[in-house]
Amino acid sequence: MKQSPLYSRTRRAAAAAAEPETAPLRAPGRLRAFVARHRGPVWGLGGALLALALLLGGAGWRPGQRVITQDDIDAAVRHTLEKEPLPSAAAKAYEEIAPSVVRVIGLMDEKDTGEDNAEQRAMERSLGTGVVIIDNGTILTNLHVVSGAHHVRVIFANGHPSEATVIGAQPENDLAVLKASSLPDDLEPATLRSTADLRPGDEVIAVGHPFGIGPSVSYGVVSGLKREFRSESGERRLTNLIQFDAAANPGNSGGPLVTMDGHVVGVVTAILNPSEQRTFIGIGFAVPIENAAQAAGMPPF
Repeated sequence: MKQSPLYSRTRRAAAAAAEPETAPLRAPGRLRAFVARHRGPVWGLGGALLALALLLGGAGWRPGQRVITQDDIDAAVRHTLEKEPLPSAAAKAYEEIAPSVVRVIGLMDEKDTGEDNAEQRAMERSLGTGVVIIDNGTILTNLHVVSGAHHVRVIFANGHPSEATVIGAQPENDLAVLKASSLPDDLEPATLRSTADLRPGDEVIAVGHPFGIGPSVSYGVVSGLKREFRSESGERRLTNLIQFDAAANPGNSGGPLVTMDGHVVGVVTAILNPSEQRTFIGIGFAVPIENAAQAAGMPPF
């Protein structure tokens, strides 16, 4: 049966009305133009973002990844210290005080100028140690080191020699204050520290020139406080002393007793010597730095 033209047009219209609109999605004109002009950079940026995503994803998804623990960190630190060990506390304390330590020579012979080697004539001279406490050349030492000397000579840490004059004394504490007439350019005074918090067992070093050999450093602890010392002849009686066990011998007298922070807490003044050998048996004494500061006219902290 032949369909009429009216029927055909009506059917096509109905079919068109039943179909949904499927207009193509198109990018705005400006965006299309931008992409067209910068096609290379846009593709490069997209590739970079994709690579970054894969990298981050791989890091998060890596199977069997090990978590770093405190034991791992401790092992790494130990390995580093074994390869490059740190200096000891005593070594660091010595580095702090070394520039302030001087050799003190009491010249007993009027003809002795002190120019030759001190070790060669050690028995003919009064040898000791001193510590610079003011950068104008003020030095603390023991009175018995310079007592009776015709003149006094000091040699600074850098080898600079100078004549020195006794400008003060405190016989009850065996202390003398020297003033050097010539100073090195880089003179460094020591840092003084109160003994108020000093306790038996605290680590200390004694720095000096035992038997004219030095500077030498020995290590030990504070053995006691408020000790008393009397010389064999009974001529000297010292009180309120710091007892220590860092090795000290003739020539250490007047040298600093130093804590691990490099600060001076005392001036080495005597060793217990029950024999005639005058060698160290484990008991040394130092005058507290408060007394030494008073001898130099400095406030006792």
